[in-house]
Amino acid sequence: MPWPPHQNLLIAAIVVPFFANYLVRMYGWSVVLSDDGPLLKALRATGLADDDTKILQTGAGVIAGLVYGFVVFMIIPLYAAMERMDTSLIEAGRDLYGGPLRTFFFVTVPATRQGAAAGCVLVFLPAMGDFVSAQLMGGPDQIMIGNLIQDKFFQGQNWPLGSALTMLLMAVMFLGKLGYLRRTRKDEAEAAR
Repeated sequence: MPWPPHQNLLIAAIVVPFFANYLVRMYGWSVVLSDDGPLLKALRATGLADDDTKILQTGAGVIAGLVYGFVVFMIIPLYAAMERMDTSLIEAGRDLYGGPLRTFFFVTVPATRQGAAAGCVLVFLPAMGDFVSAQLMGGPDQIMIGNLIQDKFFQGQNWPLGSALTMLLMAVMFLGKLGYLRRTRKDEAEAAR
């Protein structure tokens, strides 16, 4: 089964916006999600949202900013894993009367598990310390650990607590990375058998 003919164009469309600075992209995204932004205008015009609906300054806005900010870090490893995947496995799954969903879950997902795990680590590590998305998209009510650390260092001038929170964040990130490395070694050992 050949890959889509326009795969390079699709990857370029995903990657090119990430040539801009992260802060600039978040400011642009905050304009799109604002109360008079194009997204809510379109939703109101179609009747899918009323005048009281807000996306910016909510948890949904923070999640939208985080997803947009880090989606490329998930797509690229998945793309690399899928490109390396032997497409004859998909054909074999279909030859054995596996429908599209069954083939996807029993052939494609296990074959691309390494890429998904790498993508999760690449998204998890920077998202844990992100504070820009919560500040721009969520407002003062939406606090993430990165915002708390920034507040302790710069506004509260509580350097010991800021340092302790930073060490806690680093420990959580280290444990996440350690779990990924253990899983990778286990998968490699199983593949070598």
